[in-house]
Amino acid sequence: MTYLIGPTPHDTRLTRTVTGHDHEGREVALPVVEERPLTIWLNSQQIVTAMTIGDHPEWLAVGYLANQGMLLPEDEITAVEFDDEVEAVVVRTARETDYEAKLARATRTSGCAVGTVFGDMMEGLEDVRLPDLTVRTSELYALAKQINTTPSLYLEAGAIHGTVLCQGDQPLVYMEDVGRHNAVDKIAGWMRMEGIAASDKLLYTTGRLTSEMVIKTALMGIPALASRSGFTAWGVEIANRVGLTLIGRLRGRRFVCLAGEARLERDADLSAVPDEPRKAGRKGSA
Repeated sequence: MTYLIGPTPHDTRLTRTVTGHDHEGREVALPVVEERPLTIWLNSQQIVTAMTIGDHPEWLAVGYLANQGMLLPEDEITAVEFDDEVEAVVVRTARETDYEAKLARATRTSGCAVGTVFGDMMEGLEDVRLPDLTVRTSELYALAKQINTTPSLYLEAGAIHGTVLCQGDQPLVYMEDVGRHNAVDKIAGWMRMEGIAASDKLLYTTGRLTSEMVIKTALMGIPALASRSGFTAWGVEIANRVGLTLIGRLRGRRFVCLAGEARLERDADLSAVPDEPRKAGRKGSA
């Protein structure tokens, strides 16, 4: 399969080999994911320091600022400057910016790494009107098969999340990071800098469908979000409020849609879709 941008599991900058011992006392050497700090600046103001694997810092910075409502759709980006030595990215805009008050309202969320959402972020959803997008189950199953069999840093070393931008049954851009929010911000930054339309896209994530993942997807203008993992109640509530199709527990031929059911077209022949065994002890699993 061909991605516009795909995982780079054998990039030596992203993992480090560490020696230890297994349960029988045998020496083992394992690749483990690197974590690096990345400080994001908007013009002359320091915004946040994120822990990241270190790839695509410019896209991460632009996407983070856009998803936090600090980089407006009409803003002209005049420069994006990454300094590897000081591990910082400066995003420069033609508009003068000052987000001291906004930064004071920052709150931690359930997400890992750069999972920070600002107090007035929900206000940005008031005017969100997501486009209609038919989500065909045949395309969902095709996407899941391709994504889950793609060589990735997750399969190489684990301890990482992936997010994939998809169109129809084609995965386009596959980003990974120690935090699922980082991965989706990289995609948001790439879309912003490349002028990519969101109305016909679906976002697939390996992580939980939390409120922040739903908010970021909606603010990007993407009308559908899917995952192998489960939901949070607030994530479902927000998805219903903004009209986002939300699909979780996508394993084998089974899934659950908790928002945007009207957009689903069940066109797949289920007898032709391999299933996965149910996990014991989970009530109501799909």
